[in-house]
Amino acid sequence: MTKYMIEGGRPLFGELHISGAKNAAVAIIPAALMVSGPCRIENIPQISDVALLLGILRDLGANVRYLNPHTVEIDSTHLRNGRVPYESARRCRASYYMLGALLSRFGSADVALPGGCDFGGTRPIDQHLKGFRALGIQVDTQSGFVMAEAAGGRPRGASIFLDKVSVGATINIMLAATLASGMTVIENAAKEPHIVDLANFLNSMGANIMGAGTDVIKVRGVDRLRGGSYSIIPDQIEAGTYMAAVAACGGEVRICNIIPKHMDCITAKLVEMGVEVREVDDSLLVSRIGPLHRTNVKTMPYPGFPTDMQPQIAAVLCLAQGTSVITDSVWNSRFRYTDEFKRMGAQIQVDGNLAIIEGVEHLTGAQLEACDLRAGAAMLIAALAAHGISEITNIQYIERGYEDVIGKIRSIGGHIRAVEAPEEELSVSSAG
Repeated sequence: MTKYMIEGGRPLFGELHISGAKNAAVAIIPAALMVSGPCRIENIPQISDVALLLGILRDLGANVRYLNPHTVEIDSTHLRNGRVPYESARRCRASYYMLGALLSRFGSADVALPGGCDFGGTRPIDQHLKGFRALGIQVDTQSGFVMAEAAGGRPRGASIFLDKVSVGATINIMLAATLASGMTVIENAAKEPHIVDLANFLNSMGANIMGAGTDVIKVRGVDRLRGGSYSIIPDQIEAGTYMAAVAACGGEVRICNIIPKHMDCITAKLVEMGVEVREVDDSLLVSRIGPLHRTNVKTMPYPGFPTDMQPQIAAVLCLAQGTSVITDSVWNSRFRYTDEFKRMGAQIQVDGNLAIIEGVEHLTGAQLEACDLRAGAAMLIAALAAHGISEITNIQYIERGYEDVIGKIRSIGGHIRAVEAPEEELSVSSAG
């Protein structure tokens, strides 16, 4: 029962290093179930979602050991079964990638429906199931479980057109198709950097995947994957979050260990708002001295502005001059965090998937409750920029996706600490 205490109102200066990408890691770790022999994964972020997934692999019979804090070796040679229990799956949305990986490995899978962040809407997996059925897999859902089995014991290649661009479905179908018989073609596929990273990982282990990063991915099934080493890409969203923090607070911070091209969609909006961003090798120098300008943001599949940066950019726009509009075209009902911003003096009106933000001169510290991963990150940004002291509870959401958040914020001059909170205090916060 821990909460964050943040004393805001200070500009940020210094440099920080970005960790491995959460969204890549939570796809690549399940993919390691498909590899015969030891598989070494480097640049693993130290976050709770990774710990949960590695725990599931251990429960399935994989040998998992850390070689150093950011390198893990996984040997799935002696897996015992393909069943992921409810208690394990419910705590991590990415547990549904176990479906594709286990179907590839065993031809069958029995996985509880996932948990993770709740945006107040739904996270449908209909496109995942559509893809599985096209691969000759019988799928049944009952009592909170997805039970899937490939006819003949192995998925078979097929042509699949996704009704909507879905990162999760693209990944799950890629996994299931990797060890399938024949060729699989995924059309209207998602193009996010972590999809390319997963394809590169699988190819480095012996898969035959072409077109990742475009809207048509072709997977020619192979008989087996061999062990090897792979390093995960830097986290685009973590980098964007700290860029947004500099924009909100002012100052100058060098964001290191990134792929600048992945940041273009975020950089462009910050520059529109009056933030200076300069590329220096594998880093970005982000600074803001003058006022923030209003802008409009619409989330889109990559290479558009990411929905996972929507709450963070909203925190910055609360302090911009004029009226800004955010449209989230990816997820409905992802604006629950705006009530917390209003506690700080923000002027926000929400209508469906639209948020209208009237910038204010400053925010004021308040008691805040994180409601999901990226909303929690946005509250950190708002608290760092606000006048006075803020408290953030439900920090387990933040720690799902941000490594050493206290250490990194302190390294650039932010005042933050973790304190133990009495359970009854947190209960009152949740109720209120």
